[in-house]
Amino acid sequence: MRAILLGVCSAFFFAFTFVLNRAMEMDGGSWLWSASLRYFFMVPLLVAIVAFRGNLRSLFAEMKRASFQWLLWSFVGFGLFYAPLCFAAAYGPGWLIAGTWQITIISGSLLAPLFFVSYQSGNSKVRVRGKVPFRGLMMSIIILLGVAVMQWEHASSISWRDTLLVVIPLIIASFAYPLGNRKMMDVCENRLDAYQRVLGMTIASLPFWLIISLVGLSSSGIPSSGQVIQSGLVALFSGVFATVLFFAATDLVRGNMQKLGAVEATQSLEVLFAVAGEVILLSSPLPSGISLTGMALVIAGMVLHSYVTSSNAILKRKAA
Repeated sequence: MRAILLGVCSAFFFAFTFVLNRAMEMDGGSWLWSASLRYFFMVPLLVAIVAFRGNLRSLFAEMKRASFQWLLWSFVGFGLFYAPLCFAAAYGPGWLIAGTWQITIISGSLLAPLFFVSYQSGNSKVRVRGKVPFRGLMMSIIILLGVAVMQWEHASSISWRDTLLVVIPLIIASFAYPLGNRKMMDVCENRLDAYQRVLGMTIASLPFWLIISLVGLSSSGIPSSGQVIQSGLVALFSGVFATVLFFAATDLVRGNMQKLGAVEATQSLEVLFAVAGEVILLSSPLPSGISLTGMALVIAGMVLHSYVTSSNAILKRKAA
C-alpha cells in the first residue's frame, strides 16, 4: 500500500509539468524558455542530491568514458522529449497533453526489438533481442481509443492544423523518451544509479538547451520573472519530487512484477491531476463529457496494460 501511495504522489507532482507549461503559454511565455529553463534549474538540484550520496566522481568518470554516447542519447531522451512536449502546450490544454502523452507506453513497447534482454540459463547468461509484447499491445488499443476520443473532441473546436501540432510533437516525444533512456541504461550497464543517470543526461543535454535558450532570446527576449519561477517549480516538482517518489515506489516492490505493474499504473492519474490543476489554478472549464470518456479509456488502458505486463512476467518466471 505504501508503494501505491508513493506512486500516486509522484503522479500528482508529474502533473505540474502539464499545468505549469500551459500556464506559461497562456501568460505569453515562449515554449523555448519553458523547455530550457527546466533543465538549467535541474542541474544544481540534482548535483546536490548526487553529491550528498557521494556519487559525483563515478558519474563524471562514466561520462568521460563514453562522452559521444552521452551527448547523443541525452539529446534524444531529454531534448527530443521535452522540447516537443512544451511546443505542444501552445496548442492544447494540459489535460489533453497529459492524456495524449500516455501513448509513450505503446511507443516503448514498439521499441523492444531495438534492445537485448539478458536472462540466466543454467550457469550462463543469455542475451536475446527483445520482442514486441503483442498481448500488452492489444490492451494499449484502449489507450489509443481514449486518445482518439479526446483529440476528436479537441479538433471539433479548433483547426486540424492545431490538432496536428499537438499530436505530432507528442508522438515524437513518446518515442524519444524511452529510446534515449533505455540506450543510456545500456551504456551505463548498471554502473550508475538512477539519480546519477538523470544528472548525467541533464548535463549532457545542456548544449541543446543552450541553443534553444539562445533562439528564445533572439525571438522573444528574456523570460519574465513569472516564467522563471514557474520553470523552477517544474524542475523541483517534476524533475526532483516526482522522480524521487517514483523511484522510491518502484524500489519498494522490486522483484514483484505484479506490484510493480500496479505502481506503474498509478501514473495514469496524471491526467486527472492535470484536469484538477487547470480547473483550480487556471480557472479552465471542465472537459466535456466526451473528453472525460476519453480520459477514462486512457486510464483503463494503462491499468490493463500494466496488469497484463506483470502477469506475463510472472508466467515467464514460473516457466523458467
